[in-house]
Amino acid sequence: MSQAPTSGDRSQPLPAAGFFLLAGVTLFWGANWPGMKIALAELPVWWFRSMSVGAGALGLLIIARLSHGTLRMPLRDVVPLIVCAIFAIMGWHVFAAYGVSMMPAGRASIIAFTMPVWASIFGSFLIGEPFTKPKVIGLLLGLCGLAVLMGEDLVVLGAAPVGGLFMLMAAISWGFGTVLFKRQSWSAPVATIVGWQLLAAFVPITLVALLTEPVPDLTSLSAKTWWALAYLFALPMVFCQWAYFKVVTIFPAAIAAMGTLAVPIVGVYSSALILGEPVGWQELTALVLICSALTSVLVVPALLNGKGREV
Repeated sequence: MSQAPTSGDRSQPLPAAGFFLLAGVTLFWGANWPGMKIALAELPVWWFRSMSVGAGALGLLIIARLSHGTLRMPLRDVVPLIVCAIFAIMGWHVFAAYGVSMMPAGRASIIAFTMPVWASIFGSFLIGEPFTKPKVIGLLLGLCGLAVLMGEDLVVLGAAPVGGLFMLMAAISWGFGTVLFKRQSWSAPVATIVGWQLLAAFVPITLVALLTEPVPDLTSLSAKTWWALAYLFALPMVFCQWAYFKVVTIFPAAIAAMGTLAVPIVGVYSSALILGEPVGWQELTALVLICSALTSVLVVPALLNGKGREV
């Protein structure tokens, strides 16, 4: 499997494919948040996640079978796969679903995407990724952008702390799972690995759904919810799951994580467009700060590496 340039190989620029994949992840994951809000208005949390994760697993395993001709996972990868699935898939999806059901979708996406902070911290301790100057600057700018957007949410967190807590737990779980995925030397293609991870999470999620929630009547769902589910299954759950973990194999984990800082901007504006959630000066200020963070984390290192300079 291809790996990102190491700290000792600074002459190699960051691969262009990673930037294109990050752009797709930013757009489609950003628009995922109003879609989730629409679906969760008519579906219980655990059944919604069972359907989402199951659809993602089926789609990715079909793609893996058609692309690579096999779905075989080496025995040595099974335990790491299950551990990654617990944090990067199950923890993230379940906590985020509960959180977004209790808060405005755009604001929930902002709290969720504090994930790069946790990925950077876990990456330093678990896989020895350094805090370079552009990375530190980008992280600070990104956090400032998130802080601007979260200003009003302090009131929301005070009134409904459970929703905010769920989103924070989702961010921490995803960040930890991202670093665990990066740490493992996988033998199978990304589509196969992520497909099996989704399937591994699908089983316990569905069991909990069966034990705790009534089976939803799918015939009663509105056309709007069906359209939202079709979008969620095809793009966030299949393309974005594959693309994000592919990016993790291309870039260092902290850079891959911080590259998602623009997702809440798309989440806020798509929620405003689709759900009518308000957009004010905070969103505009955060857009400037987060774009600056992305420039520091992704563009500046690429330019400096191209000139053979230390970053």
